[in-house]
Amino acid sequence: GARFRTQIAPRQVKYAKRQKGRIPIPTGGSTRGTTLAYGDYGIRIKGQGVRFTAKQLMTAEEVIKRAIKVVKGAKVYLRVFPDIPVCIKGNETRMGKGKGTFEFWATRVPTGRVIFEIGGVPIREEIAREALRLAAAKLPTTYEFVTRKSLPRLGNTVIQPTPPPLDP
Repeated sequence: GARFRTQIAPRQVKYAKRQKGRIPIPTGGSTRGTTLAYGDYGIRIKGQGVRFTAKQLMTAEEVIKRAIKVVKGAKVYLRVFPDIPVCIKGNETRMGKGKGTFEFWATRVPTGRVIFEIGGVPIREEIAREALRLAAAKLPTTYEFVTRKSLPRLGNTVIQPTPPPLDP
């Protein structure tokens, strides 16, 4: 059935329980998801990669929406989705007897990934910066404010564009 419809969650999953896994480290050279795709301003992870819960993402989204309510037609884009079921066993439970019960939805996000974007209509940078700052305060790890001009990242390194070769 539908679990926790108040929060963002997948409509259907193939397996109800999943292994814990690790937060991915971007080592392959792909810069996908490190620049803005929909909006004009956004925040991306600057510190360690992190596991977000659906509740954390929803809270941050509500904060942004409240802060940009003054701008008519402004939209908030969530670039990550919590699709990993997290199961927890009760405190003081003996070993064995199977995996714990479903607790909440989460997503694992590496360093350099854009989390939220603001766009839709032209919006002043100060308003966007303040809204995203308030949202970042509700989330774990550290973030950086990004614009359309921001360069892509590969983990902690910002990728500089290569200058065109000079013809003699």
